Amino acid sequence: MYRDKLPETDKDRIAFQQILEADHSVFSIQTVVIPFGKSGVLTSTGLLRMYLDYIKRFTFGLIQPEENPDGIEFRLAGTSLAIIRFSPRVFAENDDIQKTTLCISGGLLVQPEECDRGQLDFLVEAVASGTRATLKLSDFCPLILGSSQPSLWRKWLYRLTQAYLHKIVTIRFLAMVYRKMTGKRLTKDVVRIAVRQGKDT
Repeated sequence: MYRDKLPETDKDRIAFQQILEADHSVFSIQTVVIPFGKSGVLTSTGLLRMYLDYIKRFTFGLIQPEENPDGIEFRLAGTSLAIIRFSPRVFAENDDIQKTTLCISGGLLVQPEECDRGQLDFLVEAVASGTRATLKLSDFCPLILGSSQPSLWRKWLYRLTQAYLHKIVTIRFLAMVYRKMTGKRLTKDVVRIAVRQGKDT
């Protein structure tokens, strides 16, 4: 169910990787281990719910996550414009891992010819030192890159805008989850990990 093997990292520290893969799709992963006995009833669906609430707060309501029978849309406030659209959530559980997946199905931020690619996974896994909470974006083809052969300026534009915002949002979100679950703030710096091969963004 979960083919990307994460290296062992210190608990109480967020680890991440964000790259362009060989086909210039985006792979981004952020993870944190919540100490044993302090994770409460954290589930992958609960992690998703917290993320949707966080997006609304982080953007001061500019982006409104809306869930309906067709899936989930991140809409610009006061409009029906979806910056990104997902198919209905899919839940899976195997051994000590729970995964809730949102498959990308369109939106303003997605290359029109690649609307059927990409997914956002919310994972909760029991590990020796506690509970690992992970967000993973894979096979995403952002509109800013334009195609599978983007120019250098497009790569830099993506890196300085959408990639930067995604990294900041997800890292701060996991820091919030950690604080909510433990009652403490993370005090260690984030650390970069290598899960897949590609060029850093």
